[in-house]
Amino acid sequence: MPGGRKIVLDPARAAALDVLKGVRVDRAYTNLLLPAVLRHYQLEGRDAAFATELASGTIRRRGTYDAILAACIDRPLSKVESKVLDALRIGTHQLISMRVPDHAAISTTVDLVRARVNTGAGNFANAVLRSVSERDFDEWVDKITPDERASPTRYAALAFSHPEWVVDELREAVGQDELHALLDADNDNPRVTMVARPGRSTRDELPGEPTAFSPYGVVLEGGDPRSVPAVAEGRAGVQDEGSQLVALALAEAPLEGPDELWLDLCAGPGGKAGLLAALAAERGARLVASERQPVRGGLVRRTLTEDGDYVPGVAGVVAADGTLAPYRAAVFDRVLVDAPCTGLGALRRRPEARWRRKPDDLFALVMLQRQLLRAALDLVRPGGVVLYATCSPVISETSSVVTSVRGARTDAELLDLGPQLADVPRSAGPVPGTVQLWPHRHGTDAMFMALFRRS
Repeated sequence: MPGGRKIVLDPARAAALDVLKGVRVDRAYTNLLLPAVLRHYQLEGRDAAFATELASGTIRRRGTYDAILAACIDRPLSKVESKVLDALRIGTHQLISMRVPDHAAISTTVDLVRARVNTGAGNFANAVLRSVSERDFDEWVDKITPDERASPTRYAALAFSHPEWVVDELREAVGQDELHALLDADNDNPRVTMVARPGRSTRDELPGEPTAFSPYGVVLEGGDPRSVPAVAEGRAGVQDEGSQLVALALAEAPLEGPDELWLDLCAGPGGKAGLLAALAAERGARLVASERQPVRGGLVRRTLTEDGDYVPGVAGVVAADGTLAPYRAAVFDRVLVDAPCTGLGALRRRPEARWRRKPDDLFALVMLQRQLLRAALDLVRPGGVVLYATCSPVISETSSVVTSVRGARTDAELLDLGPQLADVPRSAGPVPGTVQLWPHRHGTDAMFMALFRRS
């Protein structure tokens, strides 16, 4: 800068700003965009972890931060340039939610704005962030929230950074007594969990602590999971423990008759299919993985192939719409319906989902979920089992779908999943026999499961 100091951008903060822009402009997914951005800036170890927390934490807490910034700016946030607002959010996250000294949080953010926008915008950012730094997180929450007793939904939305409609849906699912604990857990930085695919790797090959409920999972203590040889070679993968339990629940369900052919009806991106294929191979069974979307289908193929050939336990990967699946009726022994859903059970891992999803999304998703479950029941043979799962605890996507399909089918018996997951405490779902996992109770995504047997 002529007449001033030269701006040297901190690469971790620049990377975080790039992620926020990608999520905002390109509708990218944070967890998918981050690795590419980290590689671009050559960030590893602590720097990569810092950039990840900056980006993900800022997106999670955006609702709270925007309310704070609105209290510090004399015009609507819609009138603030988007790049400047993204930087202000990153600066606010450092000031009130991270152990970053005020001077460092402010000066590095101002440098970002000056470099990416202009000097005048940098001066504006400096003034705003100095106002933000005058209070800590709890003091700001007290200032920006209404009285909790008078406006419980609005209070929770601002204090825990969730849209109001999401707060209402989660309250219906978990109850008021646990609502704040759930919302708080949604804002946690999730642990990286890996899965050893049996027959191809063992849990001993993976660094970290064993998961509490899955016999194949390990919680990574730190570092990049791609540096673990078994993960790099595709013999193990990164997978939330809740998703591991979904695959295990289907594989271990009591079955009448042969156990030879399994189907993953909505297999993308392939994590559950990878574990199911390994479990099927151990029993001499084979898995068909079906996926409609080409990009997700490519990810499934990558998981289920090695050196150009399918891994053991895989019969094939098929590009198909699950509601119009090109398979003979009553041919499969086990079917998984991991249905497309709002994803409100994985807000820790997909921080942008809370801002991207809208209430109107629910109707179309619920109709699709019912269609997929009905299709799965047509494809499974009598005596075979279907597991319906969603990464959402929302009642309309869980118990309402189960109750609707169950009431319309005389050939579908709802089985009790409780005995299979007896080691998982307080996991009873909204319909007797179903299971609901929770981030604040189990440390997993909020996976819902219902098991049917066709008669």
